[in-house]
Amino acid sequence: MDLALLRTFVTVHRAGSFTRAAALLGLSQPAVTSQIRTLERQLGRPLFLRQARGVTPTTIGDELAHKAAPHLDALVEIAETGLDDESSLRTLHLAGPPEFTAERALPALTELTGEDGQGFALRASFGNAEETLEGLAAGHHDLAISTARPRGALLTASTLCDEEHVLVAAPGWAAQLGSREAVGALPAVKRDPAIEDVPVIEVHESLPFVSRYWASVFDSRPAAPGTVVVPDLRAVLACAVAGAGLAVLPRYLCAAALERGDVVALHEPAVPPLRTYFLVVRTGTLAMPHVARAHEWLLRAAVDWD
Repeated sequence: MDLALLRTFVTVHRAGSFTRAAALLGLSQPAVTSQIRTLERQLGRPLFLRQARGVTPTTIGDELAHKAAPHLDALVEIAETGLDDESSLRTLHLAGPPEFTAERALPALTELTGEDGQGFALRASFGNAEETLEGLAAGHHDLAISTARPRGALLTASTLCDEEHVLVAAPGWAAQLGSREAVGALPAVKRDPAIEDVPVIEVHESLPFVSRYWASVFDSRPAAPGTVVVPDLRAVLACAVAGAGLAVLPRYLCAAALERGDVVALHEPAVPPLRTYFLVVRTGTLAMPHVARAHEWLLRAAVDWD
């Protein structure tokens, strides 16, 4: 069986579209379509069901992808690393949300980048869950950190850790709402109505963090729109410290600011909202030593993350 045809097939399977696969492979869409048809004729079975938007693999298509993809990934790894240059480091491509990846994952993984015979070079990219999982499936990344568990058997997810979310604001806002202790003593299903008058700082117009907190803790929706919207939680924290309003942040990200008193917690629910992170790989790629080592290292490091 022609390896070029298998490579095209696996790319289509991961991309879910002939058009996206063609872009990834640097081929025209008719060329990709022709190669898939050739492979289907050789196997005597259809590999994909054509739909209005993309393609869906048949049962035989899924089976072939699960058998072939790990071996093709290993061949690509050999080709990229080389057989003669033993001194060259393998490269681990990591993707995840910018704040968590920068604050948690990268500091942990940089310990593995030394030239100890088992180290690797490290390349990171940032994106949301949909972007990172799509890039992982398409072969752009080796390892992805995601807040969404992937579906299907092409990607394998392990629970990495949970992060606690905290409702915070600068001390001045807390003073306007009453003492920190009084606000913190509110039952989890109630809130100070004055909180609705505090400007909101968020990462998106849809208020994903504040809305999730309000639904989980107060069983309601936030009334105030986003006053400051910036696409990075570290910038959200900086704006909160500057007094721009309230924000919902991961505790690990604002713990130092809380300890210094730059921000205070406006509410302390009995059961704080949590968000789960998953460590995701393409099924079969843990056979690659550098991917397996990074995967295991992050899982161990996460045990000590608060």
